[in-house]
Amino acid sequence: MVTLADVAQHAGVSASTVSYVLSGKRTISEVTKQRVERSIKELGYHPNAGARALASSRSNIIALMMPLRTDMYVPVMMEIAIAVATNAREHGFDVLMLTGEEGPSAVRRVVGSGLADAVILMDVELEDARLPLLRESGRPAVLIGLPAQTAGFTCVDLDFAAAGSLCAEHLAGLGHREIAVIGEAPAVYERKTGFAERTMDGLRSRARQLGLRVLHRPCEGTYAAMASAVGQIFTERPDVTGFVVQNEQAVEPLLSLLRQSRRAVPEDVSVVAVCPEHVALQGSVRLTSVTIPAREMARRAVDHLIAKIDGRADDEVVLLEPQLAARASSGPAPV
Repeated sequence: MVTLADVAQHAGVSASTVSYVLSGKRTISEVTKQRVERSIKELGYHPNAGARALASSRSNIIALMMPLRTDMYVPVMMEIAIAVATNAREHGFDVLMLTGEEGPSAVRRVVGSGLADAVILMDVELEDARLPLLRESGRPAVLIGLPAQTAGFTCVDLDFAAAGSLCAEHLAGLGHREIAVIGEAPAVYERKTGFAERTMDGLRSRARQLGLRVLHRPCEGTYAAMASAVGQIFTERPDVTGFVVQNEQAVEPLLSLLRQSRRAVPEDVSVVAVCPEHVALQGSVRLTSVTIPAREMARRAVDHLIAKIDGRADDEVVLLEPQLAARASSGPAPV
């Protein structure tokens, strides 16, 4: 392992000079600085993380709080996490992932230990118990999600209310008047998870304006759960001709059940999904969908967080505009 003394000897300077170049605590001539930096690069020297943190009061670590719950679609969570880690590395930061469902205790541990310079929160609830502690800590933070009260935080998310509104507009424009929403698992709504609540708020509001009747059914997404939900929907509302799905795991069971009931997509029933693009494109029918821009949300979150760490940004809410792509799963309502 290359040491600081090795760099000093290679550059022909004292060890303290190398240390000052690394910490920036003293002014070093540009010629000497370049010589030291050249030696660091040639020798492949990496400063000890603990020593660097003591010298700069920074750990260059971002804590990513991402509870991995069985009722959430883990692939899209991991896509965001990978994009956060990739973009953080471009800024010289590493990412510490906290995947447990610890809530406030995880915030206390991160803030109290000084493990991380800043925090990114995912799976944000409308009344999230982690937020008061994070607000009090003064630690730079960005939320990938939108709570009920955003004061004191920077939030980055898809505008899910607008996404729900788009789904209603699309189906109404095709002549549908009775629609059913296959939602996330019941526990997601019990926690009042922000993205799910806001999607339904936007969809219901636009549906009222357009004269649509809406039936919402939270669902686990398994085939058995979907069979029960779809059966109940057609029993209660036999005239349903449009489905909106905000549950990636429910997509294929729904399409299969519609085929079994001799309802053709889109001739008899139209299906619109709020989901990642790969889910929309890889199904047995190419789905009309509002895409969840996971990588873009992650990139924006990291960029805003780095700006906050450097003191270059104030708190703000950044909502990405949803885009609906019409594909093979939606068509005119049957006469």
